[in-house]
Amino acid sequence: MIRSEVLREIAPVLREALVVCNIGLPSQELHMIDDQPSNFYMLGTMGLASSIGLGLALSQPKPVVAIDGDGSVLTNFGTLPTIANNVADNFVLLIIDNGSYGSTGDQPTYAGKKTSLAKVASACGCENVVEVQGAEAAEALRTALDSGKMTVLVVKCESGNIKVPVITMDPVVIRDRFMKAVRS
Repeated sequence: MIRSEVLREIAPVLREALVVCNIGLPSQELHMIDDQPSNFYMLGTMGLASSIGLGLALSQPKPVVAIDGDGSVLTNFGTLPTIANNVADNFVLLIIDNGSYGSTGDQPTYAGKKTSLAKVASACGCENVVEVQGAEAAEALRTALDSGKMTVLVVKCESGNIKVPVITMDPVVIRDRFMKAVRS
């Protein structure tokens, strides 16, 4: 499975949560697969989906899923100890680990080599860390959301991209409709 196939599998489960999606191709793929007002598509700021998702989870009671990539988490390693030390039991950090910087040409990341993001999250103090293969992602996400415990879910998959259109929605429109979903 590649990232877009993982997103297609988890899309029905995501409808039950507020979603902050990583920049670049992940946001474009999720937008194409299942655009929802409750999805916040990041159009900039690599590495901050997990931080924004945590802040959102801490500020309100609805379930929040931050979809991040291994490359983005590697650019903001400070997010893992922050998440570990600011527990929000309505928060799931879902890291799609394809071992590459997918949006910039599939250059390999260290997560595709020796670095295990699941082990790093555990070492940072995250108590509920689960690593699964792409085909198990939807079931693992459902279990994480149903658990009522903050979860770091690392989904391993293959590197690869599909052709997707850019998101033409104005960033202000993305923000406003997401904020309406947060308030409803």
